[in-house]
Parts: sequence; structure tokens; C-alpha cells
Amino acid sequence: MTTLTCRIAESEAERVRAEADALGISVSHMIREALRRYLNSVGAERDAEIYEAIPLRPDERPLMGAESWGPTEDWSDWVDASG
Repeated sequence: MTTLTCRIAESEAERVRAEADALGISVSHMIREALRRYLNSVGAERDAEIYEAIPLRPDERPLMGAESWGPTEDWSDWVDASG
């Protein structure tokens, strides 16, 4: 791991300490987790922008409708199979 430092307002620092104490975690853990979530969010937004700018080609979309396929067979009679 590496160490990063930054300056924040004292009021925000107190809120971070109070929330970390309430959660039973260290301030460092809280800040790492918040930063990880923020970076994931920024990355997801960037991915969405890239997708809008360069959508998938038809040959890259074979499973786009998979969410609406549903089951391929009727398994409803298995409900009574437990005996």
C-alpha cells in the first residue's frame, strides 16, 4: 500500500471520525472504501460515455436479448416432484 495525503475542512474530518467510530472501523478504512466506491462510480460513468460514443457492432450483440428469453422448457410440474 501507499500513503496519500489531502487537506479537508475540520468539520468534515470530525464527521469522518464520528461515522468511522459509529461503524466500528478505522478512519483509514472508511476513506479507502469511500475512495474505491467513488473511483468505481467515475469508471462506470466513463464506460457509459464510451458505449454511447462507440456502440456495439451487430456481431458483438448476440446476447442482447437474453434477459427476455425465459426458460426453454416448462418445469412447473417439478413443484409436485418432492413426493
